[in-house]
Amino acid sequence: MDLEGLVRTYGYAAVLCGTLLEGETPVVIAGFLSHRGYLHPPLVALTAFTGSFLVDQFFFQLGRQKGRRLLLQRSARWQVGAIRAEALLQRFGTWLILGFRFLYGFRTVTPFVIGMSRVSAARFAILNATGAAIWAVVFTAAGYFFGRAMEAILGDLRRHEAWLIGALAIAGIGIWRLRAHRRAGGTAASGEGGG
Repeated sequence: MDLEGLVRTYGYAAVLCGTLLEGETPVVIAGFLSHRGYLHPPLVALTAFTGSFLVDQFFFQLGRQKGRRLLLQRSARWQVGAIRAEALLQRFGTWLILGFRFLYGFRTVTPFVIGMSRVSAARFAILNATGAAIWAVVFTAAGYFFGRAMEAILGDLRRHEAWLIGALAIAGIGIWRLRAHRRAGGTAASGEGGG
C-alpha cells in the first residue's frame, strides 16, 4: 500500500491516537497531509479536538474521583507538577483551563488538578472544549501552511512527501526530547520535576 492509501485508511485513527498521547506532531503531520489532499482539514481538526477533549475530560474525572489519594501514589516529579499546576490555577483560573494543553509538561497533570479543585464539571467541559478546539485548529493549520510553504519552495511535493513527513516527525521527537532533557536537568539541579 502506498503513502496515500495508508493515510486514507489510517490517517484519522492515527490523529486520534496521537492526540490521546499528548501529541501535536501527529496533528501537524495530518495538517500537512490535508494540504496534499489526502485528508480533509476540518476532519483533521475535528479528530484532534475529539481526542484532546476526551483525554482531558478523563483526567478531570480521575482527579475529581480519586484526587489526593491517587496523587500520593504518583512519582515525586508528578506531584511537583501538580503543585505547580495548582499554583497556576489559582493565579490564572480560566486562562489556564483554556490554554494548559499549550504548556508542555502540564497536559496530563493540569486537568487532574482541576478535577480536584472547586471548578464545576460543566465549567471545565465548556472551557476544555473551547481550548481543545483552538488547539486543534492551530496545529492543523500549522501543518497545512507548512505544506503550502514547502510547495512554494519546492514546487511539486509528490517526490518530497515522505521526506517532509519524516522531517516533521523527527522535529517533533527532537523538540520532545530537548524539553524532556531540559526538564530532567532542572530536576537534577533543583530536586524538582515538571508536570
